[in-house]
Amino acid sequence: MLRVDHVSSGYGNLQILDNVSLEAQPNQITVIVGPNGSGKSTLLKTIAGLTTIYQGNVTLDGKVISKLAPHEIARLGVAYLPQTESTFTHLTVAENFKMASYTVKREEIQERTRRALEIFPKLSSFMNTRVSSLSGGERQMVAMSMALLRKPNTIMFDEPTANLAPIIATQVLNTITYLAQDSGITILLVEQNATRALQIGHSAYLLVNGTTIFQGTAKALLEHRELGKLYLGLTVPQPTS
Repeated sequence: MLRVDHVSSGYGNLQILDNVSLEAQPNQITVIVGPNGSGKSTLLKTIAGLTTIYQGNVTLDGKVISKLAPHEIARLGVAYLPQTESTFTHLTVAENFKMASYTVKREEIQERTRRALEIFPKLSSFMNTRVSSLSGGERQMVAMSMALLRKPNTIMFDEPTANLAPIIATQVLNTITYLAQDSGITILLVEQNATRALQIGHSAYLLVNGTTIFQGTAKALLEHRELGKLYLGLTVPQPTS
């Protein structure tokens, strides 16, 4: 279980989050939505150890990780996929896999690679291709495979469907849904397409100006007429009489 307890954080002297709490469970998708500039990406970066924490703690299975360096948090099984620069574009797919396997025992690399390619079989034909030559959707597949190679307990996705064609975006979100099923993985999803994210999510948090103004089930937020319309641009159908 991943917990964020009353955390205020930011970058140096610039505070972004104010007293934010969150709880994410294994085998579930925890969705974080909100308008631009609300602190969604900062929350993921805070969990990953990439911000300054002024107060509060982040814990993983009861262990405080908010005082650890980013590489130490990664070694504990927390994978963070940023919106950009989530792959080494000048390297081949195979070389990206090798870079992602630096903490994996040599005898396990082949098996983990096989499992990743079972989820993304299309990448099998691109192993010797530079990532810079791939489409946006294919690059996202590489990034997700790199995370899976490390056999994470937690994966944090920051806008995984950004700039993708609708059909490819659907494939990416379907894969995230698949990963959350009986895998033991805790998934945090920041997604600008709030409707689609809330449709596949279990719990949801709505951030506005660095604070949490809603926490509950994804279904409840999806059906919340006022919050959805005001902050997410959602149109909730009116009940018929």
